[in-house]
Amino acid sequence: MQIKVHGVANGLCSDNRWFMQLSGHISPTVPAEGIRLEHGGSATVHETLAEETPVTFAYNGVSHAVMMATPADFEDFAVGFSLTEGIVARMDLLSGLSVVRYSGGIELQMETSAEVASDARRRRLTGRTGCGICGKEDVRHVLRDLPHVDADIRFEADAIARAMCELAGRQPLNDATGAVHAAGWASTDGAILLVREDVGRHNALDKLIGALVRGAVDPSSGFIVLTSRGSFELVQKAAIFGAPLLATISAPTGLAVRVAGEAGLTLAGFARDGRVTVYTHPRRVS
Repeated sequence: MQIKVHGVANGLCSDNRWFMQLSGHISPTVPAEGIRLEHGGSATVHETLAEETPVTFAYNGVSHAVMMATPADFEDFAVGFSLTEGIVARMDLLSGLSVVRYSGGIELQMETSAEVASDARRRRLTGRTGCGICGKEDVRHVLRDLPHVDADIRFEADAIARAMCELAGRQPLNDATGAVHAAGWASTDGAILLVREDVGRHNALDKLIGALVRGAVDPSSGFIVLTSRGSFELVQKAAIFGAPLLATISAPTGLAVRVAGEAGLTLAGFARDGRVTVYTHPRRVS
């Protein structure tokens, strides 16, 4: 798959939107000034805020989705979103990707087969920050059939604790802003090998999965950890990737537990402070 990153000079594009060349890159953070009120007094503070920008997913020139996301790791986002949302079944079905910067945000322009593009048109959606189901027309597009995770692998509970501890130290964007989620890939012993951050937890996971797929990482060689609650959309994405274990720092929802159970995914929650609660397929955790 060819990947191009560029801006489009001032001019009129085929979809009648004015594009403009942006200098440099869109920063994932922006400076801000505020007045802090504390203990009866006030002071001017200079802070760093997490940026979010509209990211449009377009297939063969037709817009499918607009998500609000952190402006970083666009190639990973394109691949991960396309796979976990069922637009394509394999990365090689994306024959080209251009990252186009324009005045209002970013457009990820992907080339696919005509059949894939037609299906994407039928399932257009517009999302808020990391929205998992915005725009889905019926419940069949929400509660999808998932591949069954059959990985025969075991993890120590201490490995999950180690992964969560290491993940906390691998979040430079959150350290600077305090406003983003992180998704991490851990080895079987809990060492964090890869991290992606985003203002949306679904986006962070899509970016992580995209990076893992692009790197040809074996899904059964580790597990996923997230700094969020365990929602069913995250379970779906992890199962589609084929990860045997998903651990989140907060609680899962009831639907997430049911979906994980049916998909064969081991789902763990409250993974913090040296403890973890395993809700489904506990055989993989000792």
